[in-house]
Amino acid sequence: MNEKTALIAGSSGLVGNELLHIILNSKEYEKVYSLVRRPLGVEHPKLVEVICDFDNLNAVEKFFSVDDVYCCLGTTIKKAKTKDAMYKIDVEYPIAIAKLAHSKGANHFLLISSMSANSNSRIWYSKMKGELEEKLQTTPYNSISILRPSLLLGNRKEFRLGEKFASNIFYGLSFLLKDSWKSKFGIEAKTVAEAMHKIAKVGIKGTTIYPSNKIAEIARNS
Repeated sequence: MNEKTALIAGSSGLVGNELLHIILNSKEYEKVYSLVRRPLGVEHPKLVEVICDFDNLNAVEKFFSVDDVYCCLGTTIKKAKTKDAMYKIDVEYPIAIAKLAHSKGANHFLLISSMSANSNSRIWYSKMKGELEEKLQTTPYNSISILRPSLLLGNRKEFRLGEKFASNIFYGLSFLLKDSWKSKFGIEAKTVAEAMHKIAKVGIKGTTIYPSNKIAEIARNS
């Protein structure tokens, strides 16, 4: 029996929720710790929900002694209200999680970023995601896997007008695109979650960045 353990942050989100169920039902992990602000209503013998204040992670540091860390945190400016609040959730929290888990012996950090991530971008969101990636890579993990999906498709619990409009366009025009090109414009959250889990099993040393088409390929073929 494999006795690996995993920590997941962002399991209430679109990708995170799909990923949580995948890793709970996998054979690799004996225990899965889910960092949450409030209970998700999910029950599983492997699952330990860690109710926490993300501004005070040291209070739950005993749950950070894991092998793999999956970070699916992210929000919108509409929900966060301000850029500072969004930056805290999208950058500061993931980096705090990464540093604490590494100090406790974690080997592999897997992150959901953005296809537009670029710290030199004039677009604030893209710049923010680029800064997140750069800050993460200063933490000396054995393996860092950064996934850059395109438009995430799936049924969100919260309504996002812009994403809903874009996804409707994608679904309406996807028949015009070759399969190898579809993932560059939109990708199902479940596909990203499946690829993330498979990437964790391989554990390539160093930092590896996965664009959307590679994510789709891994989920489909591995």
